[in-house]
Amino acid sequence: MKHLSCALLALATLGAAPAMAGPADASKFDATPYKPQKALYDFNFAKPLEGKAALGYVRNHLQALKEYGDLKNSRVVIVAHGNELHAFSRLNRAAYPGVYEDLKALVDAGVTIRVCSNAARSRGYKPDEFYDLITVVPAAVSELAKYQNEGYSYMYAEMFPRQTREEIVKQFPELQ
Repeated sequence: MKHLSCALLALATLGAAPAMAGPADASKFDATPYKPQKALYDFNFAKPLEGKAALGYVRNHLQALKEYGDLKNSRVVIVAHGNELHAFSRLNRAAYPGVYEDLKALVDAGVTIRVCSNAARSRGYKPDEFYDLITVVPAAVSELAKYQNEGYSYMYAEMFPRQTREEIVKQFPELQ
């Protein structure tokens, strides 16, 4: 019985060790490999260039899978149905330079891009007025449900202004 009590005490002490960490201790990095993923990005942005910026989320996702997981067997889909459609239309290439190249890089990496025909029509576009890298589908909501029914994880890449640590330090001088 004495040995059991000692063993339980040792386990309790080991389990308590992480709780001894404090606010000055550094965070940890978890590089556990990712298994293949199926990700579904829902793009519905207020401003056309927010769609271009949100492509960075997808690039970061792909990079993490490349470095720490199984990119080859992963699948990523974007369903777009907001004002980013203006930037995704071939008619507006002069107004949104570089978007085609960004989309092409993602498609070349295996990403599928779908655009809602209802959203396109309500913004004044015909289905054939988007880049050749894009497939126009009947409805974004049906497309989102289709991929979720196939086991895709829903990803909503909302855009917020980014703040740097430097900006936070300016707000809170005591952090210096």
